Amino acid sequence: MRVLVVEDEARLAAALQRGLTAEGFVVDTAGTGPAGLDAARHGGYDAMILDVMLPGLSGYEVVRRLRADEHWLPVLMLSAKDGEYDQADGLDCGADDYLTKPFSYVVLVARLRALLRRGAPQRPTVLAVGDLRLDPARRRVTRADAEVVLTAREFALLEYLIRRPGEVISKTELLDHVWDASLRTAPNAVEVYVGYLRRKIGRDRLETVRGAGYRLIP
Repeated sequence: MRVLVVEDEARLAAALQRGLTAEGFVVDTAGTGPAGLDAARHGGYDAMILDVMLPGLSGYEVVRRLRADEHWLPVLMLSAKDGEYDQADGLDCGADDYLTKPFSYVVLVARLRALLRRGAPQRPTVLAVGDLRLDPARRRVTRADAEVVLTAREFALLEYLIRRPGEVISKTELLDHVWDASLRTAPNAVEVYVGYLRRKIGRDRLETVRGAGYRLIP
């Protein structure tokens, strides 16, 4: 298995290369964001270990550009930034796993092997149905490249529907997944917000299936 290590701390990069080579991997290294991005695009690697703080381009931006190119190389992100929002940012921009420094080498190898077992199925970070696109990380929706401004509830409703295009989703299911389960919300709230959403994304995009629920038209 070929692994790319993108790390600007030379001693750490060398240590990872030695350790992973001893585990049986073929390992190349890069020390900057642009060099790592270029190698990831063209090197035919099976996985990448990627630092966040890199010269030229951050690790976040490297992953974001790979995913924008529909390149699904499995990425294990390394960072000294251990806040929960930092980890969420890394995963939201397209990384498959996130490990904070200092880390256990044994855990790193185990997580790398887990990524390799899963392989690289398509997992776009921007969801799309026709000309309708939803970016969960940036909380942004566009239709035909024009931005659509949604409230938090409208965004959550659309995100649930766009993850299951063409499927009929019942009011009960939408209440369970989009509204707070601890609150007693009337079923007609779904009808109200579907109406709001239709006015913003186009009435032709969101179909009512009588007696069953709603369907986002692929």
